[in-house]
Order: sequence, then structure tokens, then C-alpha cells
Amino acid sequence: MKPLIALVDDDRNILISLEELLKKEDFSIHTYSDGQSALNGMFRYPPDLAVIDIKMPKMDGYELFKKLRAKIKTPVIFLTSKDQEQDRLKGLMQGVDDYVTKGGNFSKQILIETIKNTLNRIKLETDEKDSSEIIVYGNLRLDCLRQECEWQGQLLKDSLTATEFKIIKELVQRPGVVKTRDRLMDVAYRDQIDVDDRTIDSHVKRIRKKFKKIDQNFQSIYTLYGSGYQWK
Repeated sequence: MKPLIALVDDDRNILISLEELLKKEDFSIHTYSDGQSALNGMFRYPPDLAVIDIKMPKMDGYELFKKLRAKIKTPVIFLTSKDQEQDRLKGLMQGVDDYVTKGGNFSKQILIETIKNTLNRIKLETDEKDSSEIIVYGNLRLDCLRQECEWQGQLLKDSLTATEFKIIKELVQRPGVVKTRDRLMDVAYRDQIDVDDRTIDSHVKRIRKKFKKIDQNFQSIYTLYGSGYQWK
């Protein structure tokens, strides 16, 4: 599946030109012309990376970044016409992943390469953590090294398959965020293209059955019809 990039800028010309360039690089693009619509859109469809202009009316890039990171851990590159060290430092201190300056010497190719490098770095960091990470959220405990799943302190009687484990992990890493079937297919099957999106529904049905063997009242995986799934 193509990586999803969110572009946020109040300059429509910049949005259009960047969207055209990034589509040629085989990215999927969502564009937003203000901070509030971007916040709503990214909560509903979390991107793999966001490029955010700092100087915007109503909600500037700093405020958008702060509200976004309070809910999801999307990598962010700040895009700004400012070229002052204090502005760059402020963004980096808040945890932004990178910073590209636009203006008279703005190179869109530098932005494209920065996006690619950031995505590659995040993937390497994620792959390194995948082998040893333990995730605990409420009654759930995932041991990624052993691919074991516990609910309410008990191992699932029927172990999760590797695909089911990936789906659970993706849902619980961002509780409350709706994950589309396409996103879950990308996580579960990577580059396999001959997979029906309804396959995810079958996996979720089997996952629920396995949890209910321990807890008949299990309802943590919530279906949003027409959208996808979320971990409550």
C-alpha cells in the first residue's frame, strides 16, 4: 500500500504543486488548508507522515502539532517560510521529526527526500522494536518477541496467528483511532496485493472469538461500519 502523506498549508498553490509531485513519487495524499480541518482529518485517517506549515491563521503549526501528538504519534515535518534558528529550535524541542524551509530558495526535491528519509528511519526504528517490545494497555498484554497475547492475566487459549497478532498490535498502539481495512491489510499483508479487504473482517471475527473464550464480555474491538475498526 502507498504511504499516506498529509499536507497542511494555507497556500493553495503550494498544496497543489506538492500534491502533484508526491503523487509522482507513489504516495497517497490528503491535503488540508487549515489546522482544524487537518486535525479532524488526521484523527479520522492517521497518515504515515504529515507535512505542516507553521504560519497559518486560527491554528498555527505548533498548536496543530501539539494537539495531534496528544492522540497519535504521526511523524511530522515542519514547513515554513521562516529561516530563524529560534523557530527551528522551537519545533525540534517540541519533538518534530524534521524541518524544511520554504521561500525563494525552497527546493521541493529536498522536501521529498526529507519525507523519504524520515519514513525509512521510522520503519527501521519500528522493526528494531518489534522483536522485543512488550505492550500493555488495560487488560491486554502483548509480548512481541514470543508473539503471546494475555487478556486479564491469562494467555489466550487459542494462540493468535501471526496475522491476527499484527492486527491487534496495530489497533492497540493507537487506542480510539479508527483503522481502515486498507490500513490493516497493509500491516497484515505488506506487499501482497491479491487480498480481499473483507479478509480483515474474517480475522477480526476469529480474534473476538479467541478473546471471548476467556472473557464473554469482551468488546474492546469496535466496528465502525463503512470505516474500519478501533480499539476502545
